[in-house]
Amino acid sequence: MERNTDGYNQRHFLRIAVTRPRDRAGSTDGWPAWRRLFWAMVIGTISNASLWTTVALMPSLQADFALTRTEASYPYIVTMLGFLIGNPFLGRWSDRFGITPVLMAATILSSLAYAGAALAQNFTLFLLTQLLIGIGTSAGFAPLTADVSHWFVRRRGLAVALASCAGYLSGVLWTTVIARVLQWGDWRDAHIIIAVALTAIVPLALLLRQRVPDHILEAADRAAARKAQGSGLTPGRTKWLLAAAGTGCCIAMAMPQVHIVSLCTDLGFTLAQGNTLLSVILAGGIVSRIVSGALTDRIGAIRVLLIGSALQMLAMALYIPQGGLASLYVVSLVFGLAQGGILPAYPMIVRDYLPARSAGAAIGTVSMATQFGMAFGGWLSGWIYDQTGSYLMAFVNGLAWNGLNIGLIGFLLWRVQASRKALPVAEATR
Repeated sequence: MERNTDGYNQRHFLRIAVTRPRDRAGSTDGWPAWRRLFWAMVIGTISNASLWTTVALMPSLQADFALTRTEASYPYIVTMLGFLIGNPFLGRWSDRFGITPVLMAATILSSLAYAGAALAQNFTLFLLTQLLIGIGTSAGFAPLTADVSHWFVRRRGLAVALASCAGYLSGVLWTTVIARVLQWGDWRDAHIIIAVALTAIVPLALLLRQRVPDHILEAADRAAARKAQGSGLTPGRTKWLLAAAGTGCCIAMAMPQVHIVSLCTDLGFTLAQGNTLLSVILAGGIVSRIVSGALTDRIGAIRVLLIGSALQMLAMALYIPQGGLASLYVVSLVFGLAQGGILPAYPMIVRDYLPARSAGAAIGTVSMATQFGMAFGGWLSGWIYDQTGSYLMAFVNGLAWNGLNIGLIGFLLWRVQASRKALPVAEATR
């Protein structure tokens, strides 16, 4: 077993820490950690509504505000820009002050913004509320995932995957709720319901007020420094390479995920059927994230990310020969299973190769890039649709960006393997 220069490896150090009576309340991989993960998933499921509301309501907003398909994608784009702004800053603040005060303040902001969106009478004002919603609800995304990652070592991949499942669980929950609301009300009613539901996060955030002990962060920092040396890349270069790869990955991912409801209405299916297809994607993503998380603990996050990206590219290609509703269900399930394990791999690589004390800010930066990819990809797909009258070229565009992502992650894996092979040779010549 590989050891640190001071004679301890990270796992051995943390096992000792767990056995100390004074540290049991803040130990890793134990009951307190799993309980914290459960409440984090509950909070994330509620707070990540903004990832899906503008997707599920795109046709309704397009009709109400008399928009083109490109303009109808603007609310999603602006929400993602809010995530882009909020993730690194709120991640940095959670590193400094803890996740609880960040969650509470951000939730109040997003709840008020949802209420304001329900009252907006023009599209410009509505877009402003979506920006605030994105900033506020980003606290339940990268900062919350970073917080969970500190409390696990042996099962960190599985824990991060489960935490990230909250985004998909949120999609299943809120697309279902929205579909029911639209049977008797409109998109404004849906925004009011979400605004009220978000207030439940404020008391729940108090359950996460305990901070991770310093000795756990110190051990994680030493392990990350050792792995960073083995990668042959500086932490900064690794972070920005992941950001670029995440951008390409999410531009591709945005095509089916953002436009699936609109694609269904174009093919003559109902809005409810389109939302059901979106739920199929999300359900497949939940299964995929759990399996990929467990696999990450065995073969590493970089390999899992590369496999997931390749499978996503294959699944996207299956959308191009459009068939009936039954075939769309099958392809959507395949796509969900393929791409579900991709996004959790990014924070895992950050935790493996970058310092733990800045994990919130680093994961926030990489998440900022992925959210930019989702926002730009959602807009670009709508623009291509308006120019060509179909989604064919939008899918082709997504495949090209997916290829870029595979190339960058393949390069990272090659550097890691090459550096690991070179290290024994260098040590033998000393």
